Amino acid sequence: MTTLTQRTSGLVQRRTEAIRSAAAEKEKESGGEEEEARRGEEEDEDKGDSKETRLTLMEEVLLLGLKDREGYTSFWNDCISSGLRGCMLVELALRGRLQLEASGVRRKSLLARKVICKSDAPTGDVLLDEALKHIKETQPPENVQSWIELLSGETWNPLKLHYQLRNVRERLAKNLVEKGVLTTEKQNFLLFDMTTHPLTNSTIKQRLVKKVQDSVLEKWVNDPHRMDKRVLALILLAHSSDVLENAFAPLQDEQYDLAMKRVHTLLELEPEKESAKPNVNELMWAVVAAFTK
Repeated sequence: MTTLTQRTSGLVQRRTEAIRSAAAEKEKESGGEEEEARRGEEEDEDKGDSKETRLTLMEEVLLLGLKDREGYTSFWNDCISSGLRGCMLVELALRGRLQLEASGVRRKSLLARKVICKSDAPTGDVLLDEALKHIKETQPPENVQSWIELLSGETWNPLKLHYQLRNVRERLAKNLVEKGVLTTEKQNFLLFDMTTHPLTNSTIKQRLVKKVQDSVLEKWVNDPHRMDKRVLALILLAHSSDVLENAFAPLQDEQYDLAMKRVHTLLELEPEKESAKPNVNELMWAVVAAFTK
């Protein structure tokens, strides 16, 4: 009887230890995934620039669009507003804050899938955190196309006007002033005064331009899935914002033609097909689909 009791006790103890071990392993894996995402975010931020000059996708696109001396974007550019909102969604996705809902058995199209808040941890960027708060608190969730329109204020529904992020370009320019990239001046335009932000640190702008140029010239890999995700997003979003050609303007004719040819190969990709491949940022391809539909 004593032997049977000991065996039963030993069996229960082994089962308990196995359950604890499995739970610990699961917790370790979960923590490992979070740590990996956090480490990936830090690595993305550390690439190329020092801590003082890390730029978000929105800041990079705005910097490409700004005239160096005048300190403002072209008055004729009506694409950059929505382009910057697309940059916010992709930036949040790259930082592990947003994702698309599962495509399901019938494989919903990218633009039919809703944007889901994956993590509400603060990003440290006021604009990104404001957009993240809107997306997290909105039920039922909206798709990428709707969020670009809502954040831009392009909606006929007065009940949704509060989603609009105001003065985005000015706020981004002030971020770049704080990072020592731009400065602030007042310019008189006949009937009104306007705050402008001329370039003050040409090294950072040149580094950004060279990064874009090299991605389609010196470092061209002829495969979007082998490109750095952030650089690929920058090229596609800069084109959607109508500022990409500014990066290629200094090139010689032959290099310019080659660069634009390779950019067009990226633009001709089908977002639905690309998003179905492994290890991709689905939300980025959804934003591309929204701008090319």
